Amino acid sequence: MENLNRRTLVVALIYISIGIAFVIKLFILQVYDPSYKFSAESNTRREIINYPARGLVYDRNGTLVVSNQANYDLMVVPKELKPMDTVSFCRALNISKDELKDLFNEMRVKIRNRKISTIKPSIFYKQLSAEQYGYLQEKLYKFDGFFVQRRTLRKYEYPNAGHILGYIGEVSPSTIKKDDYYINGDYHGINGIESTYEKFLRGKKGYEYVLVDVHGREKGAFRDGRFDIPAEAGKDIKLTIDIDLQKYGEELMANKIGSVVAIEPESGEILSMISAPSYDPSLFVGKKRAGNFVELSTDSLKPLFNRPIMALYPPGSTFKPLNALIGLQEGVITPQSKFECYMGYSVGSFHLGCHHHTSPLDLRQSIAGSCNAYYCHVFRDIIDNPKNETVQDGFELWKNYLVRFGFGYKLGVDFANEKRGFVPNHKTYDKIYNKSWSSLTVVSLAIGQGELLTTPLQIANMVATISNKGKYFTPHIIKEIENDTIPSKFTQIHETGVDTVNFRPVIEGMELAVWGTGGNTAGIARIPGIRICGKTGTAENPHGEDHSVFVAFAPKDNPKIAIAVYVENGGFGSTYAAPIASLMVEKYLKKEIDPSRKWIEKRMLEGDLIHATK
Repeated sequence: MENLNRRTLVVALIYISIGIAFVIKLFILQVYDPSYKFSAESNTRREIINYPARGLVYDRNGTLVVSNQANYDLMVVPKELKPMDTVSFCRALNISKDELKDLFNEMRVKIRNRKISTIKPSIFYKQLSAEQYGYLQEKLYKFDGFFVQRRTLRKYEYPNAGHILGYIGEVSPSTIKKDDYYINGDYHGINGIESTYEKFLRGKKGYEYVLVDVHGREKGAFRDGRFDIPAEAGKDIKLTIDIDLQKYGEELMANKIGSVVAIEPESGEILSMISAPSYDPSLFVGKKRAGNFVELSTDSLKPLFNRPIMALYPPGSTFKPLNALIGLQEGVITPQSKFECYMGYSVGSFHLGCHHHTSPLDLRQSIAGSCNAYYCHVFRDIIDNPKNETVQDGFELWKNYLVRFGFGYKLGVDFANEKRGFVPNHKTYDKIYNKSWSSLTVVSLAIGQGELLTTPLQIANMVATISNKGKYFTPHIIKEIENDTIPSKFTQIHETGVDTVNFRPVIEGMELAVWGTGGNTAGIARIPGIRICGKTGTAENPHGEDHSVFVAFAPKDNPKIAIAVYVENGGFGSTYAAPIASLMVEKYLKKEIDPSRKWIEKRMLEGDLIHATK
């Protein structure tokens, strides 16, 4: 009996505890937690997304480059739709009856495919013009189920830097799956910095709840705005580019195909990055965006192709300073080493041609005069150095120097779609020549030809590294992020393994290429008052006229800018690339072009290699 009473007491206590728990829960729900009431009242309220203002974009000097402009979308809640005066509605939107019919059909298809809900707002008509918005606001009360939602569109302050800035577009279903921040109809950065720094620029959405009557008309804030969440504007960012230099460079590259990359050596900051032909980023704003995209994407000149990071070229003679550095580091040459050149390099029946110049030349003179024979000797001495057991070992040693200078792999710049270029290894030639090859077989690599392919960004990084005497920072376009830090990889130093002392004769050779009194190849690049060091190149092009290439940095001591210019089908390096590079260097360092060089500027601005070849 005693056990029975004890069990009864236990059971009673359990029931009492459960009852108390229910009472407490009901008290909390009804008194302290109004969320259930909020849910019950959902049929009298409307959720409005307040889209945040996107972060502003400035250049390195604080000049505003990208801002925002107000825009409005006409939203619809399908379940709230009622018969309406379609003529008046079309007049309000300034559209035809057929256009309205198409909009309703599109909405029905989306409902049928469950892409939108019948009880939640979705976009009915995108990007109302200011006139449409002003007129519609006065008539909107007549059309049940419709309301206007504000958002912002980008405003590009300059018609320049399209490939750097990128553009905004509507999110795809795959993007929505990857990131639950987005819903159908949202916009995000498609490419350029708009894409790379999307999570900083986009901010955080806000939510506003308003009371609506049976006609869907707003009647004020729901529960005094207690559940509203304010939007948070995106973070402003400062880019490393100088927008004035960017604009000037694009003017110089007008009617030409190619690219320019200018870097601040001491930081790896990209001062200018030009892909020519380019496009005005404002073409991708507003309702004409789709048509403009089709037009640009089908243009035979490929204005959407980002050449500085995606185009692959043989570096040509601009590569010779790097082979000189490897030869010095490996001890196969000294600055005083001389080699003969008899209009080229000859071994048996093999001959690799060269232009006329005095002979023999030492290291400095070989760079100034761009002697092919000299670098065939240097390259073969590196590969065939007795310390290497096989030609394969020597070749891998040479290749590994290239990798340490940033070739053969992506540098890691803050843009999508960067190409890695191509640096062959010994397996490449083992496969091609069935393991029967020598340094002579691949000697065209000595002058930046053969299978070697690089991007303009990699070549610009190479010359920045030379100006830094053996170190570089990963090139990047971001300088500052509001209340945040830039990625740490952009502040890490990369070492090449070449001793600092070996850079002096190479730099002096590049100085002679511009300032030498005889045998120089880049005298056109001289800038009054600025000691510029450079190297011309003529990259062979099997499909037409050779490409004009030039690399340079200035001033010689404490350099502030390093630059690489490629002009497709431009001929010799001194014809187009060297003048353009030197003008940009002068513009950046002196802010104006010396009167003695105005004729060069005029020739570059008026030069037309696109229409002249048609």
